[in-house]
Amino acid sequence: MIKNKKLLILPGDGIGKEVIEPVLDIIDWMAKYKSISFDISERLVGGEAYDAEGDSISDKTLDEAINSDAVLFGAVGGPKWDNVEREKRPEAALLKLRKELDLFANLRPAIVFDALVNASSLKKELILGLDILILRELTSGVYFGKPRGIESINENEKKAVDTQSYTTSEVQRIARVAFDLAKKRSNKVTSVEKANVMETGMFWRKIVSEIHESEYNDVNLTHMYADNCAMQLIREPKQFDLIVTDNLFGDILSDCAAMLTGSLGMLPSASISNIDSTGKRLGMYEPVHGSAPDIAGQNKANPLAMIMSFAMMLKYSFDMDDESKLIEKSVQKVLANGLRTLDISQKGMQIVSTDEMGKAIIEQLNVLMGN
Repeated sequence: MIKNKKLLILPGDGIGKEVIEPVLDIIDWMAKYKSISFDISERLVGGEAYDAEGDSISDKTLDEAINSDAVLFGAVGGPKWDNVEREKRPEAALLKLRKELDLFANLRPAIVFDALVNASSLKKELILGLDILILRELTSGVYFGKPRGIESINENEKKAVDTQSYTTSEVQRIARVAFDLAKKRSNKVTSVEKANVMETGMFWRKIVSEIHESEYNDVNLTHMYADNCAMQLIREPKQFDLIVTDNLFGDILSDCAAMLTGSLGMLPSASISNIDSTGKRLGMYEPVHGSAPDIAGQNKANPLAMIMSFAMMLKYSFDMDDESKLIEKSVQKVLANGLRTLDISQKGMQIVSTDEMGKAIIEQLNVLMGN
């Protein structure tokens, strides 16, 4: 039995709280049928934390995250907090968690399930069997660079500044993660930047190339400009296997890849650190979708991205590949049986609620286990 693995649950705002519930049911199922248990704690984050604690993430919550083995994160934000100061807005909690836990590597798979191939806006032959992994550098770049802000030039003119910045070691470590992951996939990496017009792009390409030549020359590496990559994702997505890129381009390209699958509600993600001297790797796992305040509290949200984020947690934080694959197979079976939440609805399919989708996953877990 796996004991004393500390798991912090941060449901957050909007549908974050709703999509976490089916995961808790799966955790209960694992304790009963797989003899796997976690020490679970739950804290406020985002707008809910701001209302109750005066900030989108408290020092106590941040400390608990640092001392946990993994964090499951729902979603944050909503129009209620649009006018909150930048440093305390719901989204600031997410950035602070990524920075303080040094979660520099963001893994966003874009996988097209056979049962959902018609949900995509692209032709079937372009996406059938699609399996792309986008690796986004998460703790540097333009989202964290300084100086930043808005300043007055004169009475009639202002200037806004955001700084794109990367160091040698920041690019080296994300490149190493990319090449290591590629060896477990198709041994192919596409590094994406704007080396034609940006100093950081030229720098990124140079460092990635050096790491490739000195440490990973057995991996197939190609370089591509970010704008061309966006076009190629729509034109011929199966040419890609693993894309590694910076914070800003990773944000944009992963959302682009999301629509290849038919719905943001289907995309999980993992944000991980390096392995420390004790062998521990911090990780935070969250669906790519947002808090969706327009459907919050209506039991309509798709929990599958959250469930598959939990599957990624089992794989990357706890080396539980078999259990991770079991959950993924359950998702595939449920979709093949024609169950759909509203966001992935198709003609002739059965529309189910958040709760019903969660129960269907549990039923399939029982079938696969022969319970």
